[in-house]
Amino acid sequence: MTRVLIINSGSSSLKLQILDTAVEDELAWALVERIGEPSGILTVRRTDLTGMPAEERTEEPTIEDHTAALARVLELADELEVHPTELGVQAIGHRVVHGGPDFHEPVLVTPEVEADIEELELLAPLHNPANLRGIRVARDLLPGLPHVAVFDTGFFHTLPAAAHTYAIDRETARRWDLRRYGFHGTSHEFVSHRTAAVLGRPHGELNQIVLHLGNGASASAIEAGRAVDTSMGLTPLEGLVMGTRPGDLDPGLIIHLIRNRGMSPDEVSTLLNRQSGLEGLSGARDFRELLARVDEDDDDAVLAYDVVIHRLRRYIGGYWAVLGTVDAITFTAGVGENVARLRADALSTLGSWGVEIDADANENGSGERVISTPGSKVAVLVVPTDEELAIGRACDDVLGLGG
Repeated sequence: MTRVLIINSGSSSLKLQILDTAVEDELAWALVERIGEPSGILTVRRTDLTGMPAEERTEEPTIEDHTAALARVLELADELEVHPTELGVQAIGHRVVHGGPDFHEPVLVTPEVEADIEELELLAPLHNPANLRGIRVARDLLPGLPHVAVFDTGFFHTLPAAAHTYAIDRETARRWDLRRYGFHGTSHEFVSHRTAAVLGRPHGELNQIVLHLGNGASASAIEAGRAVDTSMGLTPLEGLVMGTRPGDLDPGLIIHLIRNRGMSPDEVSTLLNRQSGLEGLSGARDFRELLARVDEDDDDAVLAYDVVIHRLRRYIGGYWAVLGTVDAITFTAGVGENVARLRADALSTLGSWGVEIDADANENGSGERVISTPGSKVAVLVVPTDEELAIGRACDDVLGLGG
């Protein structure tokens, strides 16, 4: 039995999951949203895998901060008899978005590691502070357990210099560690291994394109098991169109807004992180709402969807050129796993390259599955991601919990 508590701490949210990584079972789950707002949402769920009936508690309290959020989660977990200590949790794993130039592998959290994560806030100002807050709150409220940090950037440490280097003054780049780091690495690594398993082929023999499409979106090119390119860069702003982020844009646009249009750096940051992407183009960051409006011939929604598809095609084609040959294209995350229409449209121009989608398999079914035809020269798959399980396994490896 190997039980790990996984914590994913956001700026106004806290997601927790207790897993038995030996058998890949979820024992308990919690989500706190709208932390710091007048009315929050807090849910704690016990699964029937604990040996007791499944049960869920939901509240809408005012949750002042992350400390109050975790404290209340632990109180409800105790009432449901799934408190981490009662379930025999042996470690706590934390998602940390940016590992910078030094953190390539999961690490045991020490005061020195905490300090290093804090320094990396300059590279991920919206993510690392929240991740670190979760670490510190958990260490205060659950003392005595080892904590492990797992970095989103780690899988992309293998990017070749040609892929991770920005074409700017080399001394400036070296001084400030300015390079492409990539994100969602835990998901891309997990999904690429599952893709190989579904196809019954060794991970190290496959050339893959993985598309992690959710509110945040990224693409990766994986050659013989190693990441060789990815769409996100120094920060999670670069690349594909996202819920509130624009992805690729001309950096001159930022200079123009500041120098000629009077916007402050903070205002530009808000524009690019919270008011762009689907939200900026159509006013609908949720993909379900976007598609409903597309079906109503809403011009803004139609354009937003077309921009998403165009950008996806550019990255798929570009990564195909980087890899030379492609064995598999895999869709994952909320949009990638659930929107058949997007999958079909993104690949609809690749028929001459040997990509054939099985319409029935694409539109129906659930879970891990191949959605290409038997005659397709490239396998196309849908593979649900499980970043929590990947983080739990990383804890096992760092602490030797798996025996």
